Amino acid sequence: MPGSVFCPVCSRLLVHLRPPLCSRCGAPTAWPVARCRECAGHRIAFASARSAVAYEGPARGFVRAWKEHGLRRAAEPAADLVAQIVARPTADVITYIPPDGARSRRRGYHPAEQLAAAIAARWGLASEPLLGRARPVARQTGLSLAERRANVRGAFTATRPPPRSVVLVDDVYTTGATVGAAATALQAAGAARVHVVTFARAVR
Repeated sequence: MPGSVFCPVCSRLLVHLRPPLCSRCGAPTAWPVARCRECAGHRIAFASARSAVAYEGPARGFVRAWKEHGLRRAAEPAADLVAQIVARPTADVITYIPPDGARSRRRGYHPAEQLAAAIAARWGLASEPLLGRARPVARQTGLSLAERRANVRGAFTATRPPPRSVVLVDDVYTTGATVGAAATALQAAGAARVHVVTFARAVR
């Protein structure tokens, strides 16, 4: 479609993530629950996580084109879907997972930062860089949940004191390890509540 990144067929194939959901991690559930089998028994630093669509089908191809193949205009339609599907959390500011220097330099832009700015415009919030990388990390692709958590543990640091309530944006929620480590860094610096928002989410 002219001016769109999704054709009508792909638009219909996107799986919108609407309630019932796990109150904490946002996983689809048969009925509303406070903690689901995916997040129960784990310490989670963020207060909630919500995503617009399931990370499958057209959404997977869209994110790949955005992150790996230079689809710079992806942030606006992604933010439109987030604003349409995800309820705006009560928060003082929006921030994002900081770029990994080498990969972002090759790409020339940072999808999480683009998405945060676009969502902030729709929700009437400021988008501010509150996080930095404390150390380099290996790619998460192919790692188990335990390996992912170990890979990103201590990987982020707050660059300045955050406000009490923060929306933390990333492009995809896979296991929650990355956003969990980033939320931990924000809390250590003074944030009381961190609400995670992503465009897509892996559904198990």
